[in-house]
Amino acid sequence: MSQSGPFPATIKSLRGWPMRQVTIYSRSGCHLCEQAHQILVDLQSKVDYEITEILIDGEPELIELYGEQVPVIHIDGKPHDFFKVEPERFLNAISAN
Repeated sequence: MSQSGPFPATIKSLRGWPMRQVTIYSRSGCHLCEQAHQILVDLQSKVDYEITEILIDGEPELIELYGEQVPVIHIDGKPHDFFKVEPERFLNAISAN
């Protein structure tokens, strides 16, 4: 995909800073994953970030990495937490520069 065109290469937040990226590695039917996703959606009202969910089902490399630890949360590609989202801890991490 070309980087030229009407869209910038980096998504910007409403404040003009690059948008933080939060990734949830999860499994289908995982109730902890569903809870973590909902908490992250709710916290978006406090901080600008984009959420991407990646299902590890049927992905041997991801199953090897994350297996039974799902949900695994990454912030800007770096591991943050697993099993659950602690809102205060997450907000402190996502707000740090």
